[in-house]
Amino acid sequence: MSPQDYVQQKAAASGSSFYYAFLFLPAERRAAITAFYAFCREVDDVVDEVSDPAVAQTKLAWWRREVGQAYAGEPTHPVMRALMPLAKTYEIEARHLLAVIDGCQMDLEQNRYLDFANLQRYCHLVAGVVGEVAARIFGQTQIGTTDYAHRLGLAFQLTNIVRDVGEDATRGRIYLPVNELQSFNVRAHELLQRGAAPGTDVADFHRRFAALMQFQCTRALQTYDDALALLPEGDRRAQKPGLMMASIYRTLLKEIAADPLLVLTQRVSLTPLRKFWLAWKVQALGRL
Repeated sequence: MSPQDYVQQKAAASGSSFYYAFLFLPAERRAAITAFYAFCREVDDVVDEVSDPAVAQTKLAWWRREVGQAYAGEPTHPVMRALMPLAKTYEIEARHLLAVIDGCQMDLEQNRYLDFANLQRYCHLVAGVVGEVAARIFGQTQIGTTDYAHRLGLAFQLTNIVRDVGEDATRGRIYLPVNELQSFNVRAHELLQRGAAPGTDVADFHRRFAALMQFQCTRALQTYDDALALLPEGDRRAQKPGLMMASIYRTLLKEIAADPLLVLTQRVSLTPLRKFWLAWKVQALGRL
């Protein structure tokens, strides 16, 4: 399998909404974003799929060395071999890749966030930096597009956090800020067991949890609006792939907002056909 085949399979297998936006890019840009996305998936999988924290730490350390080797001209992993020929063209720097690894490192060392400011630091590493790289690959020409990309990355990560509340709980992780749980009187143990404690009022828990999630959804939706307002008109056409992803993710967020209890028991998602339709609509009609 060639490095290009490897990253293509990695990206397609993830089932991510991002994949549908990549389909409309010219070949070289599509190759670059696919390789970069595959890198993000590789390091993220270390945290999600390796149960032994010591082993996960070792694997992340290996990836740090691999990034250094790759930028010194000696990549060994197929992801880096696919990415490096395109890195200079699209200004993908080692610091970008190391920031993504730093974000995954945080997952090994921290499973609670005291407030939104602390959560934003994490989101910057695992999503804001990713948005910055993606904007460059898509064809950024305006300086202001970097601010848009970081804000859009935050919106995507907030959506992921809302969608994955139940799934993260099975790994002992809670990304919703502690002070916000307290504001809505939702206990950490209720999230970790994905429901009201035995013998307690289930309806009351559902009410408190729904109110918490409505707050999260409203903030995430506002973050999309804030991001789109930052996008310079001169880059709007080039940044269509990001707008496609925004359309898909905002639609998903609205579905969760309509029934927030679903995230405790299942992974809410859109069908592949619906994702493709939303992406095509942005490509063809230029609107979300």
